[in-house]
Amino acid sequence: MKPFREAIQEQVLILDGAMGTMLQERGLQPGQSPEELNLTMPDVVASVHRDYIDAGADIIVTNTFGGTRFKLAHYGLEERLVEINTLAVGIARKAAGSKAYVGASMGPTGQFVEPLGEVSFDQMKEAFREQAEALVSAGADLITLETFLDIKECRAAVIAIREVSATIPIIAMLTFDDNGRSVLGTPPEAAAITLTAAGADIVGSNCGLGVDGIYDILCRMRQVTGLPLISQANAGLPQLVGDRTVFPGTPDEMVAYHERMIALGVRVIGGCCGTTPAHIRAMKLALGSRKNVWLSDVQKSGKTFLSSRSGWATVGAGTATAIIGERINPTGKKLYSQELQEGKVTYIRREAMEQVEAGATVLDVNVGAPGIDEPLAMQRAVFCVSGAVSAPLVLDSSNPAALEAGLKAADGKVLINSVSGEAKSLKRVLPLAKKYGAAIIGLALDKKGIPETAEGRVAVARRIRNAARRIGIPDNDIIIDCLTLTVSAEQKRAAETLRAIRLVKNKLGLSTVLGVSNISFGLPQRPLISSAFFAMAMEAGLDAAIINPKDKPMMAAWRSAMVLLNRDHQAAAYIEAYRDQQNTVVQQAPQAGTAVTVLERLSQAIIGGDSDGIVALVEQALAEGFEPLEISNKGFMPGLEEVGRRFERNIFFLPQVMQSADTMQIGFTRLKVEMHGEKFKSLGKILMATVEGDIHDIGKNIVCTLLENHGFEVFDIGKNVSAATIIAKAREHAVDAVGLSALMTTTMSEMDNVLKKLRSAGIKTFTMVGGAVVTQEYADRIGADLYAKDAMEAVAKIKILLAK
Repeated sequence: MKPFREAIQEQVLILDGAMGTMLQERGLQPGQSPEELNLTMPDVVASVHRDYIDAGADIIVTNTFGGTRFKLAHYGLEERLVEINTLAVGIARKAAGSKAYVGASMGPTGQFVEPLGEVSFDQMKEAFREQAEALVSAGADLITLETFLDIKECRAAVIAIREVSATIPIIAMLTFDDNGRSVLGTPPEAAAITLTAAGADIVGSNCGLGVDGIYDILCRMRQVTGLPLISQANAGLPQLVGDRTVFPGTPDEMVAYHERMIALGVRVIGGCCGTTPAHIRAMKLALGSRKNVWLSDVQKSGKTFLSSRSGWATVGAGTATAIIGERINPTGKKLYSQELQEGKVTYIRREAMEQVEAGATVLDVNVGAPGIDEPLAMQRAVFCVSGAVSAPLVLDSSNPAALEAGLKAADGKVLINSVSGEAKSLKRVLPLAKKYGAAIIGLALDKKGIPETAEGRVAVARRIRNAARRIGIPDNDIIIDCLTLTVSAEQKRAAETLRAIRLVKNKLGLSTVLGVSNISFGLPQRPLISSAFFAMAMEAGLDAAIINPKDKPMMAAWRSAMVLLNRDHQAAAYIEAYRDQQNTVVQQAPQAGTAVTVLERLSQAIIGGDSDGIVALVEQALAEGFEPLEISNKGFMPGLEEVGRRFERNIFFLPQVMQSADTMQIGFTRLKVEMHGEKFKSLGKILMATVEGDIHDIGKNIVCTLLENHGFEVFDIGKNVSAATIIAKAREHAVDAVGLSALMTTTMSEMDNVLKKLRSAGIKTFTMVGGAVVTQEYADRIGADLYAKDAMEAVAKIKILLAK
């Protein structure tokens, strides 16, 4: 067989269908580890592979989806990790022979990476590295990352695999909801940018959606990546027929989008939940041996793409000049420097939100204060900014350890500020950028200093570009800082900087950036000089500017220039910014503020997730004479309700919701001291459990946290819980409602069993169900009182239900 990368350049390949449901039909027991069958029933696993190969699959995927130490530990199999993964590849290899490629499956661990969870980036990476070593050593042809919900976890997996092998092909897929985002709020564009940069060979989506939904997701990915794409759709949405979960999508329906998929650049097409050899056979017949007729021009566009967990940004290639907010920098800021010493992030959070509100598209993060642990401070700052806003980040440090800490803490593709033309700098920074999938700012200086001429700066830029190319960093991930010098001291060199911008773009084809405000240092009325120079630089082709976005003259110059340079189509952004303002000159004058009460500040702290500042605000409210209950009802709850509204409007996503919940818990802990053993009045008692056979509890845990924050008394009895235990605990605690969670189609029917047994036992309580595969239709069919598609909806609906 041809090498895999060569094969996908020549034709569309068919990947196999569902493994779990096929194994269930052939003997996998409820609650049993599918991976255990590699040890106990290898012939059954092999039979599934053979059926897919006979149906025409070009790629078969190993039975190792849950093969990390985290997942195997649920079944007491973690010490057999190498054996299980090695056997799985061997079983697939024997079945495949020379007919198919062996793709090694790696799935999510069921844990969140910090700060959302308790697992560090290094621990997560090590878990994937351990599995990848076994799979690569066993001879897998490629690795496929499937059904990831968290872009940070998937990124860690790609980086871990690349530590094991620089050459094995990697397919990386996220699962998206019908709102076009992952459970944690990642849009397809951000996922594709992040995974492309981390080192994946093919990106795409599997599970969660039917073929029409997957197609929409891939259309959005195609805008930001030149990689081949993969579609691995479900056979429709699950339905319960009797006691069986059925996927209604027919083979003909599964191939309806294939021509459009191929035109989009999809090079691997397979099936996920509910697909069978019949679906794969239909795909193979529909495609035949279609040759590759697609070429992508995305990578040749010259655009630099950056991403965060929930957003993305573009730099260069004629797009609007990117605004990089410069305010998170301790230089000249005593308050920020003091907070860095104390390990606080209140200033960082406030500046992040205010700069984005003012128009920043990317945020520079600098924690370089004297006498601090800079790597720890950088990690803390990245966690804070990533939780507060959707803007991608610029990591600003000359300390390689701090840069690496920030790269590990980041959710997406960041920009490193910076590397110079000095050999020492290139050697220290470029390998970090390559390993973690970051873009770089290249300073046009070396050990001799800043060249006086534009040609000298271009020569340094060329040296940086060539060094980056050698290590595998593409040109579109290099942005050159032509360096702004103070005009009061070196007046002639301002024009040389503008000439350098033009030369770098014309001779090297690279994007450019400047720290613009340096130009006016030491002069009166600095905004006049800075904004004029900024406009000149943009006319010269400046692609990104590091400025204070709260400086109104600078932002006015930017908006005006974007219109005049035809980078603001139909002046839409300009009109949006100024439509309600009178026809007057933009001034820097501050606006008078309105007095804000301490209760309003408490609400804002909950909304912003200000865990550092919440206790001080509670102390202030108590000192002003507010009672604990009043602080909770008029301070905490309005903030939490606003978080819910923003979540519903896709302004906030799950990480922000959890950050707000954690902040509220900290505030509650302080309030409880004043209660002297008394308790807040409970809105009701709720029992929560993941049903028997299902070991997934992330979603259930989030619901528990939010219910507690909203005033419910919650009894969380864990995962893989039997119906008998649920009944016993519901009776023991005399609960008002029982909440059941299931992630897998194979365990969804256990909800029906639990509800029937609750009724038979005479337990009079409301019931609510939820989980990735659960629908309103299913909830109605089994007689549940409530269905919720997410945690926030669960809270809102149970409040209404119990109030009635």
